[in-house]
Amino acid sequence: MSPKFMSRRQAGFTLVEIAIVLLIVGLLIGGMIAPLSSQMEQRRISDTRRTMDEAREALFGYALRNGYLPCPAISSSNGLEDRTGNVCNKRYGYLPWAALGIGRLDGWNHLMGYTVTPAFADSGVLFTLKTPRDITIATRAANGQLTAATDINDIPAAIISFGRNGYGATSDQNSIIADSGAGNIDEKTNLQSSGNALIARDVSDDPRAPGGAFDDMVLWISPNILYNRMVAAQRLP
Repeated sequence: MSPKFMSRRQAGFTLVEIAIVLLIVGLLIGGMIAPLSSQMEQRRISDTRRTMDEAREALFGYALRNGYLPCPAISSSNGLEDRTGNVCNKRYGYLPWAALGIGRLDGWNHLMGYTVTPAFADSGVLFTLKTPRDITIATRAANGQLTAATDINDIPAAIISFGRNGYGATSDQNSIIADSGAGNIDEKTNLQSSGNALIARDVSDDPRAPGGAFDDMVLWISPNILYNRMVAAQRLP
C-alpha cells in the first residue's frame, strides 16, 4: 500500500466514528432541551399567576367603582359583560377581560374562566356585608380525599386558568380544547356550568392520581379582603 493512500485513509472518519459523534451531539442537545422546556413551562406558570393576580386586582377595582362584581363575558370573542338589565345572563363563563381592561389569555394562550355569586353581580342592588356567597373551593389532602380549601359557600368570585393541557379551555383561535380522555375528574369539576364548586390542588400528570391528571390554576376573591377594601373606600358602611 502506498504512503499516499495510507495518509488519505488516516485523514478521514469511518462510519462508526461519525455515528459516535452524532450520538454524542444528540445526547448533548437532548440534555439541553429538557431544562429549556422546563424553564419555558415555569415561565408560563409565572406569567399566568401574574395575569391572574392582575385580574383579581381588576375585579377589586371594578367592585370599588361600581359596588358590584362583573358578569362573565358575552363570548370568547366579546369580553364585555353578558348582562341584561341588572342581572347576569350566566354566572360561569369567560373572564370579562374587556370590561376589566386586562388581557384575555393565560401563559398558554387560553382564555381564562370566571365564576361569580349572582347576588354580587346584581347591579340593581349593591352587595353588603350580609350578602350571601355561594362558591366553595376544595382541594385534596395527602390521602387523596377532597377537603375544604375555603369555608362552605363563602367565596364571591373566582378565576380559573385551565393550565398546560388546556382541557376544556378555549384557545386564542376561539376553539375549545378537547379532553385527553385520561380521566381529569377534578378538571371536569372546574368546567361545570354551575360554577359554584371548584377544585384547586397540586399539579399531576398521572391520570391514576386521586381526581385524575390536573394542572388547573384557581384564584379566588376573599370576601374579607373585598369587604375591607370596600369599607376603606367608603363603599360599605
